[in-house]
Amino acid sequence: MKILSVNVGLPREVSWQGKLVTTGIFKEPVKGPVMLRTLNLEGDRQADLTVHGGVTKAVYAYPSEHYGYWRTELPGVDLPWSMFGENFTTEGLLEEAVCIGDRFRVGETEVMVTEPRMPCYKLGIKFGRADIIKRFLASRRTGFYFAVVREGMVVAGAPIELIGRAQQEISVADITRLYAFEKDDLKSLRRAIEVEALPESWKGYFQHQLDKQVG
Repeated sequence: MKILSVNVGLPREVSWQGKLVTTGIFKEPVKGPVMLRTLNLEGDRQADLTVHGGVTKAVYAYPSEHYGYWRTELPGVDLPWSMFGENFTTEGLLEEAVCIGDRFRVGETEVMVTEPRMPCYKLGIKFGRADIIKRFLASRRTGFYFAVVREGMVVAGAPIELIGRAQQEISVADITRLYAFEKDDLKSLRRAIEVEALPESWKGYFQHQLDKQVG
């Protein structure tokens, strides 16, 4: 497991459907080491902190393995590393195998998996097509967010080492499945709510799903 590309970018204004929108989704690969801090990588910033960023969404990782799928799905579209707005383009970390609460050593840093990425309209801006949002979620190739447990330098090519697994083995793919595809899986919903590392917003959403079905 390793990082293939470290990507950063500052928010910029773009025109979308007749409006000016500020977005941080445009990122570029960085050569050389970059400092990873509690809220983001140096040289990187999120635009709308109500839905992006914060301690639980400090770093967005996207598996390089998914790029082949998207090249087939979107023929003729240029898909360089960072196309999905990810900070880390990774190798060897897939949503089905990575659990919420898993801890990894990456370079000098330690990070913890918190949640899958749910697409918003800014992904549509990046691709220049609104249908990518539904297609992204339907593909279940969401990538996932890290919280930063220990700050330090990271660099493309650095190994990613699993150093701690969560007690409740709920994968990133499980969270996406419960959110979008199998909302009536009561047993898994109850398990997900017990996952300590899962952000409170997710637990509240799943509790609401449970209450609707049980109540």
